[in-house]
Amino acid sequence: VQLQASGGGLVQAGGSLSVSCAASGRIFSPNTMAWYRQAPGKQREFVATITSDGRTNYADSVKGRFTISRDNAKNTVYLQMNSLKPEDTAVYYCNLMVPVRAENYWGQGTLVTVSS
Repeated sequence: VQLQASGGGLVQAGGSLSVSCAASGRIFSPNTMAWYRQAPGKQREFVATITSDGRTNYADSVKGRFTISRDNAKNTVYLQMNSLKPEDTAVYYCNLMVPVRAENYWGQGTLVTVSS
């Protein structure tokens, strides 16, 4: 399984940006797709997750500003980021987990930079 993230870039504070991640290969369901991020000098942290049946969960720091969604037919997960803050600057990584098979995959990351 491979995960390919795209859509990062530079945006001003208060702006919006969307990132996506397409999974390819032999993908089993049910699975959970998620976004994590890692800011310079910090540990990777959880951002949001969505299950195969659409249940979502968010980190408190992004609730109300970020929206995670997925297209199961395309094996793609999206993250719509609104009201961006400089502290949202990080490399955003997508993750695919298949709990029943103990499988866990990571994408290569895409950089999001929010200028003040």
